[in-house]
Amino acid sequence: MMGNGFGFGFGIPGLGMILVWGLILVFVVWLVRTVAGGFSSGGKSARQLLDERFARGEIDRDEFEQKRRDLSG
Repeated sequence: MMGNGFGFGFGIPGLGMILVWGLILVFVVWLVRTVAGGFSSGGKSARQLLDERFARGEIDRDEFEQKRRDLSG
């Protein structure tokens, strides 16, 4: 009997398991990137984030101006 074993009918024993583990790995990477992406800035630039912090009153004018200068040069 030709061993089908872990080949899942692909003809080459082991190839099926490589594909299964590859799909699992791709899924885990996708999951981690999706979860980690929820904690990121959402694609906003540093200047946009700074403007928003100033608009919300989280930083005062002096701190805003200093950080703006730091970002521009």
